[in-house]
Amino acid sequence: MQDYEQAHAAAVRQFGAECAVLMKFNGSFPLKEPGEIALFGSGARKTVKGGTGSGEVNSRYFVTVEAGLEAAGFTVTSKTWLDAYDSLYEAARRDFIRGLKAKARAHHTLAILESMGAAMPEPEYQIPLTGNGDTAVYVLSRISGEGSDRKAEPGDVLLTQTERRDILLLNEQYQNFLLVLNVGGVVDLTPVKDVGNILLLSQLGAETGSILADLILGKSFPSGRLATTWSGWEDYAKLGEFGEKEETRYQEGVYVGYRYFDAVGKRALFPFGFGLGYTTFVYTDPHAAVDGETVTVTVKVQNTGNFPGKEAAQLYVSPPNGAIDKPTQTLAAFAKTHTLQPGEAETLTLSFEMRELASYDESRACWVLEPGDYVLRLGRNSADTEHVAVLRLDREVITRQCKNALGTPDFKDWKPDRKPEAVPEGVKILSVSAEQIETEVVSYDLPEEIDPMVQTLSDEALCLMNIGAFNPGLGALSVIGDASKNVAGAAGETVNCLKEKGIPPMVMADGPAGLRLSRQYTRDESGAHGLGQALPESMMELLPGAAKWLLNKLTGKGKPRGEILEQNCTAIPIGTALAQSWNPALAEACGDLVGDEMERFGVHLWLAPALNLHRDIRCGRNFEYYSEDPLITGKIAAAVVRGVQRHKGCGATVKHFCANNQETNRYYSNSQVSERALRELYLKGFEIAVKESDPRALMTSYNLLNGVHTSERRDLLEEVLRAEYGYRGIVMTDWLSAATPGKGCKYGSPTADKIAAAGNDLTMPGSPKDLKNMLRGLKTGTLTRKQLEINATRVYRMAKLLSKGE
Repeated sequence: MQDYEQAHAAAVRQFGAECAVLMKFNGSFPLKEPGEIALFGSGARKTVKGGTGSGEVNSRYFVTVEAGLEAAGFTVTSKTWLDAYDSLYEAARRDFIRGLKAKARAHHTLAILESMGAAMPEPEYQIPLTGNGDTAVYVLSRISGEGSDRKAEPGDVLLTQTERRDILLLNEQYQNFLLVLNVGGVVDLTPVKDVGNILLLSQLGAETGSILADLILGKSFPSGRLATTWSGWEDYAKLGEFGEKEETRYQEGVYVGYRYFDAVGKRALFPFGFGLGYTTFVYTDPHAAVDGETVTVTVKVQNTGNFPGKEAAQLYVSPPNGAIDKPTQTLAAFAKTHTLQPGEAETLTLSFEMRELASYDESRACWVLEPGDYVLRLGRNSADTEHVAVLRLDREVITRQCKNALGTPDFKDWKPDRKPEAVPEGVKILSVSAEQIETEVVSYDLPEEIDPMVQTLSDEALCLMNIGAFNPGLGALSVIGDASKNVAGAAGETVNCLKEKGIPPMVMADGPAGLRLSRQYTRDESGAHGLGQALPESMMELLPGAAKWLLNKLTGKGKPRGEILEQNCTAIPIGTALAQSWNPALAEACGDLVGDEMERFGVHLWLAPALNLHRDIRCGRNFEYYSEDPLITGKIAAAVVRGVQRHKGCGATVKHFCANNQETNRYYSNSQVSERALRELYLKGFEIAVKESDPRALMTSYNLLNGVHTSERRDLLEEVLRAEYGYRGIVMTDWLSAATPGKGCKYGSPTADKIAAAGNDLTMPGSPKDLKNMLRGLKTGTLTRKQLEINATRVYRMAKLLSKGE
């Protein structure tokens, strides 16, 4: 490996441990030294480093759990079990792929389109649990990806009978037993909740197996906290719809995740923010103060155990009951200690602005702080807090006057019956003056900047500026995720045929857990050519043999043209794992790592981070999203963006804007969401990321929002994103935005002319059809040349900025 790869691998190994969440602990770990270990479970050898689809990263290597333990000096004594499982799994996998292809044939479509991201459920089996030693580890794995949602069935969200049986038997038979969860999303652990040691390892990239070995031996320690509520499947809200083909109604309103559990008085199996460690901590001397509208809480955190560790303090606020129904509490701030040795202490500071607690009033189109008592709660998770102080606001304050802009669903949000909460005895009351909180009035009169160079372009050239660069010879195959001439394996790039006009292309690479590029490639006068498969392995196995041959022939794969070069990228922890660190500094360091590789390989825009909320634990792409809470989502995403954009000529692309919370019929599903829920939950993380990190780019989602494709919503892009949030970067569509709807589909596809008219600067990845639609729009009046010039100006200036390395 090259020096940068070694440095990045070491960094991921360090980061990953902090992302792991210790959910149950009886003191039998860490082990003092390596020895014999019995290893079982689907993830022992088939460890998952990340999700499928755009989440895949073509890294040089990957350390499985088995390999990581053996490299650390352990002797794995259960090889017989592992070999038997391998044989059983491969047979089940073959049957699974045959089933997907048969289903596609029955529906007269391609398996790769119908079953993209489909995960094989864990099979049932009878294999004797044999293995020497006092220590056993069972690695339970789940994989998911874009294109398919998870199911509340055994082998996916639920445990299989085999898993329940084996985990409970091992817990009884071995002196030291650890259940390891190598998963990207929630699994119902109710049947095994009494197991003494449970570690949510998550999916931590290339060094996943090494990280687990370090944790087991105490070379590192888990300090992660849950960024999503973990509970039994039946405990989650069933108020809204999920996975509907056409209309998906978010009837639960703002009561998502812990907000719902609080609202109905239900204790989760493992609450939001929960996490243990090898050591213990105590909080002392909490102090709250108000300066204008800034609220600050300080607390002393001391390590009272026998191991080093980190603690994540969490500050929640319970707002007053008023005319607007409100959650029982919401996360307002969080902070994490540095590594504290036994007996060591650190004073943490947690702060927020009062305006951040405002609710959105649809009737008046404004953000409002209602008068009354805002109770501050400090603690270790959402279900374990203590009252710190009460903020008493003397009168109502409108913090931002705006306008309703995002459409209206055909329902009213669910509202719980929240009982008034008495101010706790003896808790300090702090007065907050409404006079100290200013009202922001949004101006929707945006400047229309047009660069003189753009005005010299012909209509066709101007349209090309608004479309991703495409190869006319490939047609629809230009969307396969390897559509860049300049960087092999990159997802696409902006127009590359107007260089004589001084318009450089911007190269874009996919992969929310690291860059997804071709590992090996050649270069000639026509550009870079990737070697190997054109699609990720999880997609290629769904293609018929003839289709694989044709795809490789048309894209030039497998035909070396000169010297073979390498560009090895590092697989970092998935988004959910980064959020579980509760550490923006760690997230920024991960972004810095990606930015370094972007600089090395000539990538201008990374198509990440993805910051849609964990609305439902079944969403297939939850692994690449951060959390069910918009605050931690926005803070972690902003940190990643800052890390990436620290590098010259490198930008991040926050996505998918917005309400992309399911994969079922993802191109044509209409997310019906109230204006309030959108603004308080599904847009809030984007607002935080935009204001705190100024991302270079933003990507709209596939789905419709209240009846209109997000890529075609001018109110979303120009009024909310640019006018209200102050966004200054470029906006692009998600890939394959102009897909053809299936037979009987209620909604049609977005079109390039309407996309551009909405202020969406780039239709990606670009196709001849997009160019035709845009030119037609100019003739029919659905699109004006002036709007094209405004869009093209943004693209041109961003391309110049990044090409100059600024």
